[in-house]
Amino acid sequence: MSKIKTKDGTRIYYKDWGAGPPVVFSHGWPLNADSWESQMMFLVANGYRCIAHDRRGHGRSDQPSDGNDMDTYADDLSQLIESLDLKSAALVGFSAGGGEVTRYVGRHGTQRIAKVALIGAVPPLMLKSPSNPDGVPIERYDGTRLASLTGRSQLYRDIASGPFYGANRPGSTVSQGTMDSFWLQGMQAGLKGTYECIRAFSETDFSADLAKFDMPTLIIHGDDDQIVPLAASSLRSSKLVGNPILKIYAGAPHGLTVTHKDQLNADLLTFLGT
Repeated sequence: MSKIKTKDGTRIYYKDWGAGPPVVFSHGWPLNADSWESQMMFLVANGYRCIAHDRRGHGRSDQPSDGNDMDTYADDLSQLIESLDLKSAALVGFSAGGGEVTRYVGRHGTQRIAKVALIGAVPPLMLKSPSNPDGVPIERYDGTRLASLTGRSQLYRDIASGPFYGANRPGSTVSQGTMDSFWLQGMQAGLKGTYECIRAFSETDFSADLAKFDMPTLIIHGDDDQIVPLAASSLRSSKLVGNPILKIYAGAPHGLTVTHKDQLNADLLTFLGT
């Protein structure tokens, strides 16, 4: 397997497909690089080089005790980009991966980056507060943490068969295989890493990072996202980034990389080609 070693010795797995302009994908919680395969296959067929890594603590990467925070995730991404000597790359981040990509820009700048796409992403801040009334109450994240400790296998089944893909909505056509894949990817991850990642994606404020965006930016979100509320995330991010392209998918759930993959793939291809 292809891996890089970070400065603290953590080995980060990545897949590197195709040839052409590079597109780097950052996955959501508690998933891994496999969650991007539909987008990667499509873009490779259209002349792009697609790279996706497993975040530390997830998938086939190491499961260190330390570094399960957005600063370290962004530094790991930077080391991957530098190790592969990527230039004029497009970064695509989904959910927690959108936070990772955003923090990368805030910490490492845009010298190697040409474009950014944020898909159902957590910035600028998920946690509800007086200044962020549309956010998610901390009690929900506390419940997720407790469920992670008491039975994360069932937690992942409940998320996949409920809000993540909109399977709890009338008329849902999400397949059992899709839900099983979510569970499998989650169980490949380590408990400590995924537990601590909950705080990283929910309590990190990315507002200052978004203010540093100076590249073309695409923001996509579903208006039926039950995991990352649209009003607290992409709608606010679109006001902090200068002149982004904002696309709201009617009826789309959080896991739109699967449920709306054809629409998303077409929008990504158009964005990358402009």
